[in-house]
Amino acid sequence: MKVGVAADHAGQVLKQEVTAHLRRHGHEIVDYGSNGTAVVDYPEYAVKLARAVASGEVERGIFTCGSGIGPMIAANKVPGVRAAVVSDEWSARDAVTHVDVNYLTLGERVLGVELAKSILDAYFTATPEGGRHARRREQIAALEARGVTADGTQGMKRGVTP
Repeated sequence: MKVGVAADHAGQVLKQEVTAHLRRHGHEIVDYGSNGTAVVDYPEYAVKLARAVASGEVERGIFTCGSGIGPMIAANKVPGVRAAVVSDEWSARDAVTHVDVNYLTLGERVLGVELAKSILDAYFTATPEGGRHARRREQIAALEARGVTADGTQGMKRGVTP
């Protein structure tokens, strides 16, 4: 599988470990930065990776940072991306089987390397389930396509470019 990876300054060690682990399991890796410990703003890299996932340039994205939370929020602003931050194998599997998550964020300050590898193994071996889960994914896609305003009404998003 073709997998995109990215990180901010706080996820560099985990990014290197994740990349090596994925390569050992036969995945082709595309690196979207950053590649150093100088402080960077994660939204730039999170969205760069998210656009690659949404366009089909890569099949899945993995972002590492301190907690995983901020990049998950930024990535979910890109239509077609379903990002989740997970810290255990069950959640990684569930994220795929129920929601078909295509972008995973991992917190280097939260996870040890071995747990992160185990999470990735669960994530990459899971497959989306049909039935009620497929129906719910369709509902989420419809919400995304129409947009939902803060007052709960639905309408087309105008002029919003992630």
